Amino acid sequence: MKMKKISTLLAASTLVMASSAMAWESEDGQHSTSASVAMSSDYVWRGYSQTDSEPAISGSFDYGHASGLYAGTWASNVDFGLTGSDGNTDQAHIEVDVYAGFASEIGDTGIGYDIGMLRYIYPGTDSGDWNEYYLGLSYSLFSAGVAYTDDVYGSDEDATYYSLGFDYDLPMNVALSLGYGYYDYDMSGVDNPTDYRIGLSTEVVGFGVDLTYTDTDSDGEDFYGENVADGRLIFTVSKSL
Repeated sequence: MKMKKISTLLAASTLVMASSAMAWESEDGQHSTSASVAMSSDYVWRGYSQTDSEPAISGSFDYGHASGLYAGTWASNVDFGLTGSDGNTDQAHIEVDVYAGFASEIGDTGIGYDIGMLRYIYPGTDSGDWNEYYLGLSYSLFSAGVAYTDDVYGSDEDATYYSLGFDYDLPMNVALSLGYGYYDYDMSGVDNPTDYRIGLSTEVVGFGVDLTYTDTDSDGEDFYGENVADGRLIFTVSKSL
């Protein structure tokens, strides 16, 4: 899942497949599209697995305007139960995220911002679809974000996710990425969990390769379940243009 290109993401299996994607830009440079596809050993979102620790195939399609306006969609297989405000529980097998927003910089300050809205959709379920509103800021190597919803997981409950990031280019075309997140659930009896990640990525013969370690604190393991929120390595192969 992601704040625009947000997303974050082995157990011990290795993937060897990714498909190519096609990009387009208008002659005047005002409009562009891009697409991507990826295979991961796990789909981890905000510290816990969305695929019950199994591999995931995901893809995206994005439209962008030179003004900073953008819209897109991203989809992946998932495997978890959704309990809506009506109390009914459905098993989700597909997640489709649809999002739109505006990204630009504040004058000549070097501070970038990204503001928008994202909807999580789980086809084939009767409950669980929900909206989230986000704001991201970035400066140099650092980034911060906040995402708010009044209907987290389709439960009619408020929740706010705060995140910090650090990205640095290492030698030999390797990129280091660090992240920390805190989920503030407005739910009775819930201890708010934190998560963190550290990842290395590079490009090999035109494919993106990423290896990330992610984990949550004990509150995250208690809330989400230790079997999906414990520490794990995630290996991802992707292709985008």
